[in-house]
Amino acid sequence: MEKHLEQLPKLAEEAKKENKKYFVNLRKRTPKELDYVMQDLHDKEFAKTDCLTCGNCCKTTSPIFINKDIERISKYLKMKVVDFKNQYLERDQDDFMVLKTAPCSFFDETDNTCFIYKVRPKACAEYPHTNRKKFIQITDLTILNTGVCPATYNIVEALKKHYPFEPNKKIKRR
Repeated sequence: MEKHLEQLPKLAEEAKKENKKYFVNLRKRTPKELDYVMQDLHDKEFAKTDCLTCGNCCKTTSPIFINKDIERISKYLKMKVVDFKNQYLERDQDDFMVLKTAPCSFFDETDNTCFIYKVRPKACAEYPHTNRKKFIQITDLTILNTGVCPATYNIVEALKKHYPFEPNKKIKRR
């Protein structure tokens, strides 16, 4: 896994231009069943992927913390919301609340587990978002996630095989 994680950013960067073109083309003629296909690809990938062998998302990125997350986690940690925010969070350039540090403050690097897993942020619970409804709306995020999450990279590659296209041609449905 470590070797694959070392190569992942390079692989994702090499595929980035192709993936952008692919998703532009997919947006032009979004298949009606795309969300079902993505759910299936997601389920197949995560049937063979154990996030505890990776943890790269927790090591390198921060989820967005919405108010409900902040309140729930603060309560779980028996902290005041203001203290939780001051200790762990900051506003990013897009005005979202994110962690001050990476790896995640709640990440246990010895076994890739989460100290607050039961009450983790919604963004963590839904990561890498490849099975969400209206997937076509988050293709830019998905492209970013291919450089962080090996499963996301594999899902996008599987999607391109499911709906292949050549530049200047319409997507063929299987």
